Amino acid sequence: MLELHQFEASHYSEKVRLVLDYKQLPYKTIEVSPGIGQIELYRLSGQRQVPVLKDGDVVIPDSTAIARYLDKKYPERPLIPTEPKQKGLCLMMEAWADESIGLNGRKAMIGAFNQHPNFRTALLPVSTPELVKSVIGAVPGDVLNLLGTGVGFGSDAVKSATEILRQDLEALCLILGTQPYLCGDQPTLADFAVAGLSMYLKFPSAVYVDLPMGICDKGVPGLADDPAFSTFWQWREQLYRDFRKQRSTRPSAGAPVTDGATGPVAIGID
Repeated sequence: MLELHQFEASHYSEKVRLVLDYKQLPYKTIEVSPGIGQIELYRLSGQRQVPVLKDGDVVIPDSTAIARYLDKKYPERPLIPTEPKQKGLCLMMEAWADESIGLNGRKAMIGAFNQHPNFRTALLPVSTPELVKSVIGAVPGDVLNLLGTGVGFGSDAVKSATEILRQDLEALCLILGTQPYLCGDQPTLADFAVAGLSMYLKFPSAVYVDLPMGICDKGVPGLADDPAFSTFWQWREQLYRDFRKQRSTRPSAGAPVTDGATGPVAIGID
């Protein structure tokens, strides 16, 4: 069976989970523990970042490489069009989603954590003691902004990322206002990349990812709740309903999980 080495809360891992569910491929997830687990991941794949897919003796790091491998090895329900123009648009949009929505989405989410204590604490694992939640929620946003500045997540970086994402969402709404999917009448890798990588802007409204219930349908203020972007969010919800397997149970920590379900919570950023 396919093994997906992942962080449950990683939007790049979610991109791969969407692809696996769309292709209806059974798989199990291996939750990578930040730190020591990444050392083991490096031994397996030559890198510390998730996601990494293991298919028998074949090990594939990187979400794009995984998607292209799956499309070649398991051609049913193809992800990448064969017609040259459509293929070019699909690959270009998937790369754009990785670089723009993926990277800027991380900054925007951290900015939302800094400024909105309720959003910040909602993403903590359900086992987090209430005292810890209250301490994290009470840290002033200005302090978190100051701490984030040195690593590229200061207020100016967050503001710039948010403006770029507003342009991205506007462009996506314009495309989706005239056709059902980003490259035409059939879903492609571009759709699953955009849908999965936008998870940090707004979490799905149902439990597709093993995160605390309080985070469902929450998102970055100004992006998740702006009516101007409702076309995109409605489209993404429909994509999830059509192709993503919803969780029916929440497994206990350490329990094996198969058939498209995801593993226990471990909050980490790839």
